[in-house]
Amino acid sequence: MTRRPADEEGPRPLRKGWTTGACATAAAKAAYAALTTGEFPDPVSISLPRGGTAAFVLARERRGEGWAEAAVIKDAGDDPDVTHGASVEVQVRHGGSGVSFEAGEGVGTVTRDGLPLAVGEPAINPVPRAMIETALSEVAGRVPDVIVRVSIPGGAELAAKTWNPRLGIVGGLSVLGTTGVVNPYSCAAWIHSIHRGVDVARAASLPHIAAATGSTSERTAQTALGLPDHAMIDMGDFAGGLLKYLARHPVQRVTIAGGFAKLSKLAAGAMDLHSARSQVDLSFLAGLCDTAGDTAAAERVADAPTGLAALKAAAPVPLAALVADAARAKAQAVAGEATKVDIMVVDRVGTILAHH
Repeated sequence: MTRRPADEEGPRPLRKGWTTGACATAAAKAAYAALTTGEFPDPVSISLPRGGTAAFVLARERRGEGWAEAAVIKDAGDDPDVTHGASVEVQVRHGGSGVSFEAGEGVGTVTRDGLPLAVGEPAINPVPRAMIETALSEVAGRVPDVIVRVSIPGGAELAAKTWNPRLGIVGGLSVLGTTGVVNPYSCAAWIHSIHRGVDVARAASLPHIAAATGSTSERTAQTALGLPDHAMIDMGDFAGGLLKYLARHPVQRVTIAGGFAKLSKLAAGAMDLHSARSQVDLSFLAGLCDTAGDTAAAERVADAPTGLAALKAAAPVPLAALVADAARAKAQAVAGEATKVDIMVVDRVGTILAHH
């Protein structure tokens, strides 16, 4: 049998990558080993939080009196991570009590309450800190007294593409990762950012936040509601990720803003609004028209090719308003009664079609 060429065998599996925290851990371990032995291990192996190990090749190494520094290039695999290809550089020097951390170039500093780090701390999250402490203890046989300085050159520019400015992390990126491994398109990082956005809003005692499916609806909602930047949540398609978190960590009020098609999915009960995981249910929309007493509009909507076409076909039935009401009921049921939910339906140019 003749084997098919590789490019005809179907798509290859998506390649996993490594978190910034894992890269920082590897660089820190290599630097500390050089500080204590005079030699940089290359590749350097680290233990992962959920078991197993990973090995990293060093991109750069330097050593001086009382300090050593190593760098690892971040490989995010096939995930569209803005830090893919960034140099994660760690200097380890003697000093302090236990393992303490500093933010070097491109690593942010926490300036708002609500994050799992105190104000003024470098934005190196708890799990990466624990990973680094474990790695250094493996070398020393105990927890050493060292200062770990993490830098990501160019991180300040990359951070502008992330949630960090809105979360009150200034000056650069966060060093993240709970498992050490990046699963491509797992959406975990986005949902994590949604949760941290809620935490920051709660810590600031904001009575009202808004979550939007996209940039147009976000601009419209922020202008209409007069909310500050840190009250705005970039929800994207993850309505369920937001609402389930609010059920456990409520705020007084949340406005969910988005386009008609996406919010019609929420109205029909979908919690993931991505086109690959939920579709506009024309029969559901037709049912709303039917319930409103217009069977002719219901028939037109049922035959419409798209959600936007259905919206136009429904006239004179106020379909956007009916969708807003149904979406509010579904969202409120998931969020619980402690958070008051309202829905803002926005068209593609930013006009508010309904706000209930």
